[in-house]
Amino acid sequence: MTEAMHGILSSHRFLSGLPEGTVELLAGCGHLETFEAGSLLLSEGSVADTLHLVHRGRVAIEVRGPGRDRHIVDTVGPGQVVGLSWVSPPFRWHFDARALGPVATVAIDSTCMRTRLDENPTVALALLERLASVLLGRLQATRVRLLDLYGHDRDH
Repeated sequence: MTEAMHGILSSHRFLSGLPEGTVELLAGCGHLETFEAGSLLLSEGSVADTLHLVHRGRVAIEVRGPGRDRHIVDTVGPGQVVGLSWVSPPFRWHFDARALGPVATVAIDSTCMRTRLDENPTVALALLERLASVLLGRLQATRVRLLDLYGHDRDH
C-alpha cells in the first residue's frame, strides 16, 4: 500500500470509527482513480464490481426516466461513497453515477473485498452496517426527490 493511499483511506470520513485493520484490508483491494467532468463512474445495468470512496469532487447519483431523461436523486462528495450494488446479487448497478466536475476516488475491487471480508467477519459486519446506513440515506433522498417530482396533486 502506498503512503498516499494509506493517508487518503485513514482520513476518509466513511471509514472513521471502523475496526482496526479496515484501512489495510481495503487498501489491498484498491487503487486511485480519476474522472473528468461528465464521465460515468458507473452505468445502470453494468456489472457492479467497485466501491468508490470519493476523495475529491462531487458525483451525481442519477436514474433514467421515460425517454431516457436523467434525474439526479442524490449528490455525494468527499468522505462519501458511490457504488453499493456490489453488496448483493445480481451485482448490477441500479443507478448511474456521473462526475459533476473533476473527481478522484479510491476504487475498491468488490471481488477482492468480498474475499477479504469473508476472512475478517468483524470488519465485514462493521462495514456492512455502515453501508446499510448509506443505503437508507439514499433511499430517503430518492423518496424526497420522487415526492418533489410526482407528489403534488396538479389537478387541485
